[in-house]
Amino acid sequence: MDRFQQAYDQYKNQTNVDEVNEKSLNNIDSNQEKIVAVRKNEDGDLIAFKTESGQELDYLEALTQAKSGKLAHVDVFHKYGRDMLRSEPDGISENNLNELPEF
Repeated sequence: MDRFQQAYDQYKNQTNVDEVNEKSLNNIDSNQEKIVAVRKNEDGDLIAFKTESGQELDYLEALTQAKSGKLAHVDVFHKYGRDMLRSEPDGISENNLNELPEF
């Protein structure tokens, strides 16, 4: 099992996670990076993300960066007892995380 799958499994088993303060992503600054590619497991779940600078983030690392405002056009929301990543809703399906190329 690679580190991305291991981190995703750890994320999936979380039960007690602090609520995330909602932040507006309309104010994108120069410290934010865009996610340009994703990695999926055999079930089609997103387990890792690649940024425009080449960083490869496992799910937990991406959550941490998104919560701290370092990732552009990504929302963190709380559902099923854990935090989850999703693309910022903008009505354009082509830029959704699930539609990005795989690495």
